[in-house]
Amino acid sequence: QVQLVESGGGLVQAGGSLRLSCAASGRSTSTYAMAWFRQAPGKEREFAARISWSGGMTYYADSVKGRFTISRDNAKNTVYLQMNTLKPEDTAVYYCAADRVPGWRVSVTSYDYWGQGTQVTVSS
Repeated sequence: QVQLVESGGGLVQAGGSLRLSCAASGRSTSTYAMAWFRQAPGKEREFAARISWSGGMTYYADSVKGRFTISRDNAKNTVYLQMNTLKPEDTAVYYCAADRVPGWRVSVTSYDYWGQGTQVTVSS
């Protein structure tokens, strides 16, 4: 079993930055690929970024590429999402997720564990 707890959300003006954190606990958390998803009001949950278990490979949705950076510190069992140049359309609840299968899976149904989410609101 793996538990994920997100933090770092908040209200920011367009053009600003935020860093989200996801603290993982449980068995073998450093062996999981990790990802960030987001869900805006009235919309489906969508993939944002993914990082391999080693941190050596990352993958981004086109909508965030060049603005967001995913990273991890396995010694601290924590995954981060640095979000720069934020736009109002980035407003959503952001979720951390863990996948025991390596690769570049972006479907919600591929992930085994989820956090409770953290709200990010970007004002114009």
